[in-house]
Amino acid sequence: MSTDRPRCGWATSAPEYVAYHDDEWGRPLHGEQALFERLSLEAFQSGLSWLIILRKRPAFRSAFAGFQIDAVAEFADADVARLLADAAIVRNRAKIEATISNARAIRGSIPEGLDTLLWSFAPADHPRPATLADVASTSAEAAVMAKELKRRGLRFVGPTTAYALMQATGMVDDHVASCWRAG
Repeated sequence: MSTDRPRCGWATSAPEYVAYHDDEWGRPLHGEQALFERLSLEAFQSGLSWLIILRKRPAFRSAFAGFQIDAVAEFADADVARLLADAAIVRNRAKIEATISNARAIRGSIPEGLDTLLWSFAPADHPRPATLADVASTSAEAAVMAKELKRRGLRFVGPTTAYALMQATGMVDDHVASCWRAG
């Protein structure tokens, strides 16, 4: 990981951001478990710094059974209590309960699979932002994705969270034009 490469402006303030930017953000991500993890972490990030989530990601993985959808869907009241007592994660009851509820909804109302559903909203063409100021916080596709996820029973999936998920998983590539990852 080189620290002298030109990067998107948000990615330079902490080593965790540099690694995330260089190795993960904007790269196409597939797989039910991987996408459920990202969807869940984006929901936990709502109202917080992404750096907090990155630093707590190993604890989240441990606390949520590696984000295995079937395992999380089986979580019960005792698991909610365990998670609320776990200082290594973000202890927000609404977000914890939403993650469990979302696993159940994915298992029960997305027969085509989470990967297929989420990627169906990826735009065919997405112009690269010239500068950080040009990076959007949502899009028409993200609004439609959020609406469909909510229709299928998922929670904490508004348009801004949906767009952050699209950016993080490479459904859109918002690396700015001057970034070494652009192109």
